Amino acid sequence: MNFWDIAVIILDLAGALAIFLFAMKLMSEGLQKYAGSKLRHILTRITGKPLSGILAGTGVTAIIQSSTATTVMAVGFAGAGLLTLAGAIAVVMGANIGTTVTAWIITLFGLGGSGAEEAVPFMPMVIAAISLFFIFSKKSKMQYLGQTIMGLSLLILGLGLMGDSVPPLNENVAHTIASWGQWGYWSILLFIVVGAILCIILQTSSAMTAVILLMASQGWIDFPTSMALVIGQNLGTTLTAQVVAMTTGTTGKRTARAHLVFNVAGAIIFLIPFYPICNAVMAVSEWLDALLPNIPLIPLAITVFHTLFNVVTTIILAFFIPQIVKIVEWLVPEKEEDGEEEFRLTYLEPNLLSTAELNLQSAKSEIEVFSQRVLRMYTFLPGLRTAKNEDEFEAIMQRIAKYEGITDRMEQEITKFLTRVGSGDVSQHTSERISTMLRIIDNLESIGDAVFQIAMTRKSKREDAVHFDASLNANLTHMSELVQKALDIMDRNLKDYDNIDLDAAYAAEHDINAYRDLLRAQHLDALKLGIYDYAIGNAYSGLYALYEKLGDYVINVSEAIGGKKED
Repeated sequence: MNFWDIAVIILDLAGALAIFLFAMKLMSEGLQKYAGSKLRHILTRITGKPLSGILAGTGVTAIIQSSTATTVMAVGFAGAGLLTLAGAIAVVMGANIGTTVTAWIITLFGLGGSGAEEAVPFMPMVIAAISLFFIFSKKSKMQYLGQTIMGLSLLILGLGLMGDSVPPLNENVAHTIASWGQWGYWSILLFIVVGAILCIILQTSSAMTAVILLMASQGWIDFPTSMALVIGQNLGTTLTAQVVAMTTGTTGKRTARAHLVFNVAGAIIFLIPFYPICNAVMAVSEWLDALLPNIPLIPLAITVFHTLFNVVTTIILAFFIPQIVKIVEWLVPEKEEDGEEEFRLTYLEPNLLSTAELNLQSAKSEIEVFSQRVLRMYTFLPGLRTAKNEDEFEAIMQRIAKYEGITDRMEQEITKFLTRVGSGDVSQHTSERISTMLRIIDNLESIGDAVFQIAMTRKSKREDAVHFDASLNANLTHMSELVQKALDIMDRNLKDYDNIDLDAAYAAEHDINAYRDLLRAQHLDALKLGIYDYAIGNAYSGLYALYEKLGDYVINVSEAIGGKKED
């Protein structure tokens, strides 16, 4: 075999693998779009019991064929307070079980020459033809279902092409591979490492599963070697979560570490009785093979082991979720409060999720973080009035200025993210949600600007030695409290778009406007009577006007959620 023959084989295999990966992406996107917003409702209804989280993670992953998407949703909900860390860990455990569905699809339908394709030689074409009845439907839901069916057709086609591109096993190569398996447990450890590295290179456990099943069906590797590669694959797939978590907050990092701890513990559990498990799985597979005569024995055994590994590991470790929580809390300690004053997007990971629906859930979680930052920024204002010296005053001013910069950057990054999501193929409902979110973040950023303007007015007042008497300070304090109440209502509304309290928001806005009108009337009378001079009056009216303007931005947020239009 010369260089060109090897190059052609490699290109054929790479092309077949590319078709397989595209098919998995097509299936995942179609299923995610078809399921729509129901996915997040499944996860948000999880109770405190581990079983509910495991079942939800398994079901969602089986539906959308993407454990990464399920894990990211779990991280987002945990950070937003909709899931505890323990609940998120249970969901990730369930996601591991859900990934075994891919292996069963490949084993039952995709191993050309011995599986279902042998019984129906033109199965990929038949499935593709069926998809046409859905793709050309006028209903978007049916189109998404057609996309999923077409993805399944391409998956089977890609696997068949991969099988055809693998050459017959050369005697020297067979001898070399066989020699690697003669070192007992050291061989098992070697192939675990190889499996982890290959999964990291392929960046998808689904593709790695296909490669393992293909090599086994072609006789390249024996069953114990395949089991070791499966364990390695489960370890390698955790790297993606670790990389993603590098830019997330504490909860995201802890969830990613829990994924690693979970799979490492599973590897240890199965390594100790490795060969007895190997024999037991083979015995079960031989029994199943009698029921499924068209399925190759070794690939079937690999799929059984893959399922057994994730199910048994989950069952065992589900009883130790509290201990896993303590471990990951120790591995990822809580950051100091100052960490909140650094710019960091917690939930937005460009190109991580493939559909707008799931991306919008991440954006919603990020907007909630944005709101929390704005509310915290607002709490700094009273300190400017009560500061005992210049150093304390300047320190507060610097914190407010830093937060103002953070709000500007958050608005830019979330806008950029939403714009990118909206540029794709999105439904009318999704487009409207994106418009709502863009309006929300624009007003949140304006709230940050208003807080900064209030702070700058306080600074100018201090520099000009302008002093308010007790009554003016009391009036501004009450106005500040009214705005704080409106901000709290806004923040609650941002947590649940489907159950917002617009009446409370309008009532808070009415109180702010009414009190502003009262202060304005009193201010004009005071100027006429000469109760205070122009400098005091100018600073005073400027402050209560800024508080009222801030209240306008606050009501705009709730109106955006409720679908109302700005005046």
